[in-house]
Amino acid sequence: MPKTPTPTDQSPHPEAPAPTPDATPNLHRSLRRFDITAMAVAAVISFDTVGQIATGGGEAVTWTAVIAVAFLIPYALLFAETGAAFPQEGGPYVWVKLAFGRLTAAITTLFYWVTNPIWLGGSLVFIAAETWDGFVFKLGQGTFADYTFKILFIWIAILTAVVSLRKGKWITTAGAGAKVLALAVFTGTAVAYGLEHGFQGLTGTGATGAHAATFSPTTAGFLALVPVLLFAYVGFEAPNAAGEEMHNPQRDVPVALGRSAAIAAACYLLPVLAILSVVPAGKVTGIGGFMDGAATIFTVYGGASGALLKTTALLFVFALLTQGSAWMIVSDRMQAMAAADGGFFSRKLGAFHPTLGTPVRTNLLSGAIATIFMVAAMRLADGDAAAVFSVVLTVAVTTLLLSYLTVIPALVVLRLRHRDVPRPYQVPFGSKGFMVCAVLVYVWILIGSWAALFPGTLEALLGITYDFHGTWGVSRTAFEAFTLGTVVALLLLGTIGHTVANALNSRARVRR
Repeated sequence: MPKTPTPTDQSPHPEAPAPTPDATPNLHRSLRRFDITAMAVAAVISFDTVGQIATGGGEAVTWTAVIAVAFLIPYALLFAETGAAFPQEGGPYVWVKLAFGRLTAAITTLFYWVTNPIWLGGSLVFIAAETWDGFVFKLGQGTFADYTFKILFIWIAILTAVVSLRKGKWITTAGAGAKVLALAVFTGTAVAYGLEHGFQGLTGTGATGAHAATFSPTTAGFLALVPVLLFAYVGFEAPNAAGEEMHNPQRDVPVALGRSAAIAAACYLLPVLAILSVVPAGKVTGIGGFMDGAATIFTVYGGASGALLKTTALLFVFALLTQGSAWMIVSDRMQAMAAADGGFFSRKLGAFHPTLGTPVRTNLLSGAIATIFMVAAMRLADGDAAAVFSVVLTVAVTTLLLSYLTVIPALVVLRLRHRDVPRPYQVPFGSKGFMVCAVLVYVWILIGSWAALFPGTLEALLGITYDFHGTWGVSRTAFEAFTLGTVVALLLLGTIGHTVANALNSRARVRR
């Protein structure tokens, strides 16, 4: 087997970070521009959030468009430049470590990584089970069949991350294609349905007598939507976690991110508008929004509607599965690099399989966490899938957004401290443009993080009425115990993991 260059070999300048000289000897270059684009699309376009966004009503379309312009564009510009300039395996872990040191990088990476098994074991698996139960085969809430389906879903996603990236990339590519195809068919069918039956949600006409959706933005709508919209749009840095498995990251990353950002914006804006045009106001649910809309509009196909709806449901579940796989592929690599660098418990967690070239131990740990979280989430709301979905999605939103509170400043530090690093792509207007984008993105992340972690507090400050139990389906005590408890537990785990790793590293040096 030809020698794979180590992080040191890949360094664009002498100061570039190298987790350890032999941390990643089993990597294989297999990602080209198309693969990077597909991986970003598979990771960023979240089927589970489309319905959740649509629950915001007509103004969800407005805020989706506003945040696409005011957040997504500057966010994509920042990571296009940084990803091309610092293409080391581990991506954000390496960037934060170079800027703020190993402890901060280890805790940041833990928050970024653990979001995904939480999300896989909560949001994704619950919406997949709900879809399967409603449109493919009856499972029954909380039954043995329900648990079996959810466990199989989690572990199939994990196993697709375990296989070599040369093979695994085609799974995520198929998932990206399935998403775009399903969303395109859904949107086109919604237009056909609207032309035949009237756009009830937009006009207030039709048999339901539904009121027309209003697109006027409100502060309450903004605070409710901003966390989930930011969660929907972030993730374009994810492919950089496999930076040393790309053929030419300096050339391909900026182009791939530009393409995937445009696809993501369209794939959120158009389906949300389509859902709101056909589903009566107030009847859109986060967990069933997409498929409920599909069940309504597919009646235009007459006798073929049942088969087409079942096919769409299968495509929907497959896309959810590959979405989880894509995030497991990239986030597990980040966490593995943190472990291999001596930042999280044992370096053995960061070992890449000599044949597969994947961090199998970290993959399996992710599967275990996702399974445990799924069981805990089932108990949280006594099997109420809608409540579980909303609360668990919020936990995932919170942990991911909190990680960006250090990642974004790290990008600024790298821009200022390492001006000598070759930058194949640069944000327009140089350093000034970079700083403006960073400040804008950081303000969005701050607002989103607070609104997700402490819902209702900003509303109270602004004198806006907020029904907590009506919104979440659980008490504030249960919600805060689940969300704040998760954050505190992760902080403790990250600190302990780093301390243990330091102790093991010191013992190893003494033995030498």
